[in-house]
Amino acid sequence: QVQLVESGGGLVQAGGSLKLSCAASRSIFSINAMGWYRQAPGDQRELVASISSGGTTNYADLVKGRFTISRDNAKNTVYLQMNSLKPADTSVYYCNVLSGGINYWGKGTLVTVSS
Repeated sequence: QVQLVESGGGLVQAGGSLKLSCAASRSIFSINAMGWYRQAPGDQRELVASISSGGTTNYADLVKGRFTISRDNAKNTVYLQMNSLKPADTSVYYCNVLSGGINYWGKGTLVTVSS
């Protein structure tokens, strides 16, 4: 079992930056698939970015070139650096881990981008 706690959300003006963190309750060294999702009111949850244990990354087209996902296995933490933020990026951002065939989710952190 893995517990995930996100942090780093907040209010930022368009064009600004935020860095989200996701701390896992146990070692993530052996966990292959980790990612960030987001969900705006009335919308479905969508993948923002993912990273494998080997460091291979994948990004949604809407965030390519602006967001960067990374992981620090020593700190059991996954990060999402978000630059050039747009009002359309306003959402609750969720950390996700796939381990042992089970999807684990954090409670989310709210990101609000003002115009």
